[in-house]
Amino acid sequence: MSIRTRRIGDFLATALFSAVCCAIFLFLAVLLWFVASRGWRAITPEFILEPPREGMTAGGIWTPLVGTFQLVVVSMAAVIPIGIATGLYFSEYATEGTFTNLLRLAIRSLAGVPSIVYGLFGLTFFVIFLHLGPCLLSAGLTLACVALPLIVTGAEGAFRSVPQDLRDASYALGATKWQTIYKVVIPSASSTLITTTILSIGRVAGETAPILFTGATFYAHVSGFDLFGEIMALPTHIYVLATAGTQIEQTRPLQYGAVLVLLALVL
Repeated sequence: MSIRTRRIGDFLATALFSAVCCAIFLFLAVLLWFVASRGWRAITPEFILEPPREGMTAGGIWTPLVGTFQLVVVSMAAVIPIGIATGLYFSEYATEGTFTNLLRLAIRSLAGVPSIVYGLFGLTFFVIFLHLGPCLLSAGLTLACVALPLIVTGAEGAFRSVPQDLRDASYALGATKWQTIYKVVIPSASSTLITTTILSIGRVAGETAPILFTGATFYAHVSGFDLFGEIMALPTHIYVLATAGTQIEQTRPLQYGAVLVLLALVL
């Protein structure tokens, strides 16, 4: 292959990948413009800080906004220790073989399960079987199941990306395996772990189906942090405004305003 042919191939590949990247950013820009152009008029201090009132046709999103933050806190508190520990097991302790490969396959398969299935699982297991009822805890644990494959896969990749030379240097200085993991591997992988956690937060903050059956309600008062109480959340609030309200057209600005806030929260 001549140098000229290689340069042409390199140019075409660069142009192709640049076009794909630009197309993705263009789609994001169009999506943001579509939502922002319809929802920016609703964004006021009152819209953010007031709860919904008058049958969801007035007021703001303070109650569902607080509920969304509570869901994120509960789900991340449940999934981060389990997900990072599982990723650490795959990276540092598990021996390659059929059993380990089956475990990896099972966890990665969970990433492809539709979110509505997680909602039905949460209803069956957390709400009915464990008798937790529809509440913040049930919804948060269901969302933790949704985020688990992403956390485990990201954590394993983060730990595997740490150079083996760092481990060998730690062992040469007399450190034990756990000391090496705690003081070398985890700090070295911390930036990737933080990134994975942020992506997981964005995933669970925007989920609707998993919490419809497990803890989200049409209306709830802000009464502090109650693990066993029903809550409102931005995704389900938007769903209710757009599909189940009695005056859907009247609440259209509120719908797009809530969508804009949710997008900003996720981004």
